[in-house]
Amino acid sequence: MNKLLIALLLLISASQIFAQPAAISYPVDSASIEQPGVPKGEVLKFTFENSAIFPGTWREYWVYVPAQYRADKPACVYVGQDGIQWKAPTVFDNLIYRNEMPVTIGVFVMHGRVRAANGTVANDRFNRSFEYDGLGDAYARFILEEILPAVEKQKTTDGRAIHLSKNGNDRAIGGLSSGAVCAFTAAWEKPAEFSRVFSAIGTYIGLRGTDDYPTLIRKYEPKPLRFFLQDGSNDLNIYAGDWWMANQTMERALTFSGYEVTHVWGEDGHNGNHGTSIFPAAMRWLWKDWPKPITTGASKNKYLSELLIPGQDWELVGEGYGFTEGTAANAKGEVFFQDIPGSKTYKIGLDGKVTMLPLDAKKASVNCFDADGKRYTTAAATKQIIRYDANGKATVVANDIDGNDLVVAKNGNIYVTAPDGSEKPGKLILIRPNGEKVIVDEGIKYPNGVALTPDQTQLYVTESASKWVWIYSINADGTLTNKQRYGWLHVPDDAGNAWSDGLKSDTAGRVYVTSRLGIQVMDQLGRVNAIIPIPGGQASNVCFGGPGFDVLYVSSRDKIYRRKLKTRGINPFEMPYRPMQPGL
Repeated sequence: MNKLLIALLLLISASQIFAQPAAISYPVDSASIEQPGVPKGEVLKFTFENSAIFPGTWREYWVYVPAQYRADKPACVYVGQDGIQWKAPTVFDNLIYRNEMPVTIGVFVMHGRVRAANGTVANDRFNRSFEYDGLGDAYARFILEEILPAVEKQKTTDGRAIHLSKNGNDRAIGGLSSGAVCAFTAAWEKPAEFSRVFSAIGTYIGLRGTDDYPTLIRKYEPKPLRFFLQDGSNDLNIYAGDWWMANQTMERALTFSGYEVTHVWGEDGHNGNHGTSIFPAAMRWLWKDWPKPITTGASKNKYLSELLIPGQDWELVGEGYGFTEGTAANAKGEVFFQDIPGSKTYKIGLDGKVTMLPLDAKKASVNCFDADGKRYTTAAATKQIIRYDANGKATVVANDIDGNDLVVAKNGNIYVTAPDGSEKPGKLILIRPNGEKVIVDEGIKYPNGVALTPDQTQLYVTESASKWVWIYSINADGTLTNKQRYGWLHVPDDAGNAWSDGLKSDTAGRVYVTSRLGIQVMDQLGRVNAIIPIPGGQASNVCFGGPGFDVLYVSSRDKIYRRKLKTRGINPFEMPYRPMQPGL
């Protein structure tokens, strides 16, 4: 078969897959037509080819500057993907003139190309799907850290400096198809930087994982974002998914989760025809009530409503430590944590003040309290388990244990995780009250956090090098049985694991697991029902503190945060507590 025939067959096959009906005629908004007497902004064209985030890429971008822009006041910003679409400069001219949107500078960016060294023998690498279709914050950072600063280095033809607002409430972002899901991802990852999203025929399907969004939206604590969605019933339906159904699923997920969202559904296919028609209406809606800030809505997620107190947010307790770990509360509700690199232990009093405990030469880390108020720690440097009494006197409980985390049961049994590198199988060790050491399990890749169920009949262990939380039944002699990969955690797109660490339970049997995404809240069946992000991003350890044990304390890199919840945590030094029967 000759090359020409092969190429023809491939072309016919592609045309069948992406076959589209004839475009439908939609009404033209007056804002899409140049109007007499309306001042015209100017459009400047530039190239960008020095990206550190997408190395080797070259691209064009355009900057629209409205006639009303004055250099002494930063302008609002609209970022569009795939260059200028939807007659945007004319629409902006008219809407700004009519005061239907604020003075807004448009930044229209093409996807990147990695140019072939010799274009006659090789193709350029087209970066569009890589940049647009995936999860994660890379493209958002590219816009925020590279493109927008590059724009502010430019000037208008009459010499005006370009100043862009840094306030997320003054920024919108939008796109078509993969550019639409890219715009959604940028706002989802950086809601403090982009608050308004226009999505036309959005690609919320299984090309690079964005089909996860409807699930994540329903589980996450809502963010202060506003959305305008458009799609048509004749949109694509291919190997990766059905655009028409996916966009409706997105709209239902956003509505369920309390977001301010509207949509326009039509009958068109995968083109910009309908999007061009409704673009002015979308801009009016996205910018309505500006500069009033966009607020967070109330989710219908039962877990979130049962946990979160309206108006309560994360509070920074302390910062500037090396790396925080090992959070645990004593019977008073005072919280202890470690600065691992500094080998220092701190106490957070009921008044919220942080004080450092006297330094201990054993360089202990990770805390847990027993029924008598003694504090237990692991000391990796000396391979010991150490117990501290109320006066800070140290006693060695066990030697030759390179422990990471531990929990002390009401009956005095101690369970210690002992990882051996990030990908090597580790051990789970039982230390009985008489000091006897027993290896009760092996084989988990980096066993890390360990916690008891409220009734202390089962044990959770996080496997940091995967997405799993393991569970065991506890035998009468303290050994373990019935091992299962029980908890299934969400993993960010730019990581190979959830990096789950510390975990704790509440009186309802919910399990709060620290991870790269913040706090993932599992039910008793191991399903993540809610995700509560924290300001620091990745969380390392967690505990309930305060007089009523209803304040969640979280360590995150060099910071400690806390947040009051509607629930009460369970401590291992308390009498075993039987939670409610789990829902199936």
